[in-house]
Amino acid sequence: MQDITIKVAMRKIYIIALAVITAAISGCGRTSNGELVGVKSKKLPTSQIPLGMVYIPAGSFVMGQTDQDITFAQIAQNKQVTIPAFFMDETEITNSEYHQFVNWVRDSIAITDYLQDDEFYLKPKKGAAENLDGAKYIDWKKVGNGAAIWGNKKKGNTNAAKLQDMYYQGEDKIFGRNEIDVRLLKYDFAIMKQREAANFRGDKTKRRSDFIFRDTVAIYPDTLVWLADFAYAQNEPLVEGYFSHPSFENYPVVGVTWRQARAFTVWRTRFYENYAQSRGLPRMSRLPFELPSEGQFEYAARGGRIGNDYPWGGPYIRNAKGCLMANFKPGRGNYIDDGGAFTVNVKSYFPNDFGLYNMAGNVAEWTSSAFDESASTFVHDLSPTFNYEAKASDPEVMKRKVIRGGSWKDIGYFLQNSSRAFEYQDTAKSFIGFRCVTTFTGRDIRDKN
Repeated sequence: MQDITIKVAMRKIYIIALAVITAAISGCGRTSNGELVGVKSKKLPTSQIPLGMVYIPAGSFVMGQTDQDITFAQIAQNKQVTIPAFFMDETEITNSEYHQFVNWVRDSIAITDYLQDDEFYLKPKKGAAENLDGAKYIDWKKVGNGAAIWGNKKKGNTNAAKLQDMYYQGEDKIFGRNEIDVRLLKYDFAIMKQREAANFRGDKTKRRSDFIFRDTVAIYPDTLVWLADFAYAQNEPLVEGYFSHPSFENYPVVGVTWRQARAFTVWRTRFYENYAQSRGLPRMSRLPFELPSEGQFEYAARGGRIGNDYPWGGPYIRNAKGCLMANFKPGRGNYIDDGGAFTVNVKSYFPNDFGLYNMAGNVAEWTSSAFDESASTFVHDLSPTFNYEAKASDPEVMKRKVIRGGSWKDIGYFLQNSSRAFEYQDTAKSFIGFRCVTTFTGRDIRDKN
């Protein structure tokens, strides 16, 4: 009898405890007894640094020329500005990393346009309905490194026959080899023109579609830049091997236009979004990858130092032992004294105080900023930049984009943190590459609130 009494008492305690827990949980909901409690969001690890990137803390600095300036190039007037925190690639994007983008586009086109094999698409989960819009999504686990498509291990010659049209045809072939026709490798994307949307936010005649920018970009690098940029230079070996030979996989990708670099950032954003959603995380777990603004690049290049001429400090381009600190052109006809006749491995030389490699030299880098000689006079002092989405019909002067950092073929002046230059957005060069940034979602990485 005593055991029964104890069991009844324990059951009551259990029921009361369960009721208390249930009440506590319901108190966190939207109703909470009629009180305003807000909508609870899933906590995300904002302190997690993306792979291959470094954290750049928020700060204020004097943007613009700190030392000598060429008399006719007074286009970098001093201005104190503030840059919020962000993440930045510690190195330039490498040939290997850009190959991942190229291979993804190649495999996507092969599956959707040529194979059209349900084996490579995601299957609806048991009991789940088909997508109402009829859209099908590639199962990238099945694709893997591409061997399932191109290796023909499981399909015999079935894939080879279907994919034949992806190779150069007829007289375009050399020795009858099957080589991918890189002209087919195009990436389609759509992004919001947020600045334009903000400018027309009060216009009731505008629709959301008026501010969606759609583009199709041929994404394979122009390997002929090694000959096009330098008349009478024997750079044929670089044309053949720079983007394809394993020896160069950790060298910076070049021959990429501004539009191709921007397309890469869109793909990289979507690539992570798809991963996040597959893990049950919100699509916007990480803000979009972008090219750095001109202000972000200069701030990051300075490494937190004040008034320094170069990323390593300065004012000299050699250290105390007389060693050159970057990959550039030390003298007339002399490219080799710094250790490289052209580009070098992206982790060559010492990083700056933020941990960033080659923020000066090796390759100049695309930024997201449009080029205007007087930009420093009208950009804001908080996150300064000047953006313009050039149309195909615009004059060439509107298609200029800022490049920063100087390159392997430049003299020392262009390695200064404040030096500005430009190239046209559809131009590919053997001395221009890029790296990505993504905004930090918070005030400071050490802030736990």
